[in-house]
Amino acid sequence: MLHRGWFPDSITGERIVLRRHAPENLAAFRRWYSDAEVARLTRYQEGPMPIAEIDRFFQARVIGPDSLAMAIHLRDSGRLIGTCAFSQLDGDNGSALFHITIGEKDCWGHGYGTEATELMVEHAFERLGLHRVALSVFAFNERAIRAYRKAGFVVEGRARQSIWRDGRYWDELQMSMLDSDWAARQHEQGRLSDDHGSPALGGPDEVIPAARIVRRA
Repeated sequence: MLHRGWFPDSITGERIVLRRHAPENLAAFRRWYSDAEVARLTRYQEGPMPIAEIDRFFQARVIGPDSLAMAIHLRDSGRLIGTCAFSQLDGDNGSALFHITIGEKDCWGHGYGTEATELMVEHAFERLGLHRVALSVFAFNERAIRAYRKAGFVVEGRARQSIWRDGRYWDELQMSMLDSDWAARQHEQGRLSDDHGSPALGGPDEVIPAARIVRRA
């Protein structure tokens, strides 16, 4: 079981707040993943996710004991607009996969996904002590690719023509960021934590190595 101390109750950014998911968020998940446009960008299968599958996913991957998922709320209103998470946390190698969905479509294109990604990446490298964060994204999801690039991810490979969508095959891109990439980016932006501190957190301000990582020689 994962140590819940790896994630505080909240991580506060400029316009959004990341909070641990609550059971009542299931209704939003049902609405988001039943939407054909959201499903097109997030699922390998054609069409929306069945309700029973959404419920199983929510229980196991969102509020389950081994979940590293956070709800994305607007800071000014508290509105729930999406979800983000780490999976496949590998303590031996200091790596994890990142996932994010902005489920409320009127919130697309406003930079909320970029800010949530930046908060999660900073948490990964500064507080969890990870070395690498990776993700995958369909090539037709240009908005997401721009957001990931803006947050500092780089394309490192692609699975050619791996998904059939909109009457043709598309590549799936693999993107990643290393702790050294993140540190260099912070230096360029003049945002080193030694000078400016971490984002506002809802728990103790301590470094919590992921899986109590012991680096291999």
